[in-house]
This record gives sequence, structure tokens and C-alpha cells, in this order.
Amino acid sequence: MRIMKPKAYLFVFDGLADWEPALALCEIRKAGKYEVLTAGHSREPVVTMGGLKLLPDIAIEEVEPRDTAIFIVPGGNRWEEGPDQKLAELLRRLHAENILIGALCAATLEIARAGLTSGLRHTSNAKSYLKKMVPQYKDENFYVDELAVTDHKIITASGLGSVEFAREVIRELGIYSEAVTQMWFGMFKNGVIPASMR
Repeated sequence: MRIMKPKAYLFVFDGLADWEPALALCEIRKAGKYEVLTAGHSREPVVTMGGLKLLPDIAIEEVEPRDTAIFIVPGGNRWEEGPDQKLAELLRRLHAENILIGALCAATLEIARAGLTSGLRHTSNAKSYLKKMVPQYKDENFYVDELAVTDHKIITASGLGSVEFAREVIRELGIYSEAVTQMWFGMFKNGVIPASMR
């Protein structure tokens, strides 16, 4: 009998910034505890910003919160074109079920549009960026000028913070101990190879 693993979803769409979630997804998959899947608006192929053609495993209507460990929304120009009501509804449902949500770069706009920055520490590409792109955004007092921030199961990250985002994912999912997480971060962020690996 096949044991069902909790699912780690990446939301995929035309023009997604494919490099942003890459490190996080690799560490999630290497852990062996999660099934990494893609979810799109449909099961039709999408093409990433880097030109990769992806075939979504499921449509977002099929995402079951009880089976989900994390739902990651990468950046891409589409978030600057306006809200995505179907995705916002799913994000609110996942948050209500205390499911970990990650958003990078322009995808943080959708977190704000869904009302999920209310009362939570969060970040983005800049506070002014959120205020300009999301007229209803009123949570500037909770904005943190860091590359990645986690609060109440929501990870937000700047487009320049993909390594920091991966570190937050690793911590929240308990993939490594804190000591190993710090060592991993030193390697991928600063090129520091631990003495034990030389």
C-alpha cells in the first residue's frame, strides 16, 4: 500500500519567475517527506519566464487543504496586471486551515489583495511597491524591510530573497535542524563551505 505524503504545491502560470522557488523546492523534495506537485488554473501547459514548458499536475480547484503542507506562489509579471480571485479564495481557505503559504516578489501583491497581510509581519519588493500596486493595502505598520519574513504560517519574500525564502521554508517545514539550516544558508548565500565538507 502506497503511503500518501503531504503535498508541497507550486502554483504555475505563464511567465512565472521559475528561479525564485527553485532552491526551496529542491530542499523540500530532498527531504523525502513531501510530494512536490504543480497546480495551475487548469491542467493546460504553461511556459515560465525562463522558457520552460510545465504541465500542471492539477488545477487549483483540486487542492485539498488537509493534504497540503505548503503552497508556494512565485513571482511573475501577471501579478502586476491585477487580482486573481480564484487564487485569492484558495489562499484564504488555506490560511484559515493553518497551511503554510509562501509568496515571492510580485506574488506578495496577491497575499495583500487576499487580505492576508492584515496584522502579520510581511515583506515584498518594497513597501511603496505594495502601496502603489494594491490600493486597498493598509498594513504598512506591519511591513518589515527584510528579504524574507514568516508570520503565522505566511512566508513573504522580496524578488531578491530566494535564498532567504528557502531558509524560511526549511525552518517552517522542519527539514533540517537550526544548525544545519544556518550552515546551508551560509553555503548558498555566502559561498561558505563548512570545514567538515572541505
